[in-house]
Amino acid sequence: MTRRYPEIAFGDSVKAVQEENGSRGFGQRLENMEWDDRALGDREREHIERLDHFYMATVNEAGWPYVQFRGGPKGFLKVLGPHTLAFADFRGNMQYISTGNVRADDRVALFLLDQARRKRLKIYARAEVREVDDALRSKLVDPAYDAVIERAYLFYVEAFDWNCQQHITPRFSLEEIREAGPEVWAEIRGDTSLGHPSGDSPDNTTGNLRDTTTTVTNTTKRTPS
Repeated sequence: MTRRYPEIAFGDSVKAVQEENGSRGFGQRLENMEWDDRALGDREREHIERLDHFYMATVNEAGWPYVQFRGGPKGFLKVLGPHTLAFADFRGNMQYISTGNVRADDRVALFLLDQARRKRLKIYARAEVREVDDALRSKLVDPAYDAVIERAYLFYVEAFDWNCQQHITPRFSLEEIREAGPEVWAEIRGDTSLGHPSGDSPDNTTGNLRDTTTTVTNTTKRTPS
């Protein structure tokens, strides 16, 4: 089975630019690669379930793209099967741009970036918006997460692809720092000894890490815009 992702991504204009820049041969090798990029596997599931956010691109009737941040508790984007993803849509600023766009054109692109591990996964999918019935609620809703749920999004995977690590700056949430232990914390702070320099820890530091190459990001509840 040849790949589906280049079939979607490489339109005639893209192929023309590849030709102009000498990379068309590489593009053809990607097109002819024997790999089922329609079905999510264990690697994709593990990556998706680690994340507490992703980005979703939609297009309106006039052809203008719109990219939206989606956030929630870790693993809120659920892998329901090799071809299906879903999440509970939390109330945001009530503009409903993505939802309105999907009503006109169900094609979406998902961008799933794990900055701590410098991994990024891209997914083309068809989106469906549903009311949250009891069956979906049991699969998608985290009772411990305080948010108003307005609807459910289901994504039917058309193709996916992995990107290289190039130009991804590692960034870590406080939860990831706590899990990593004092050695990593000390390295981020530039301290040569083990432990938390000056008695600081991920729990009481007040954002004085902006000058370090690796960024620590506090994780708070997010609402879509």
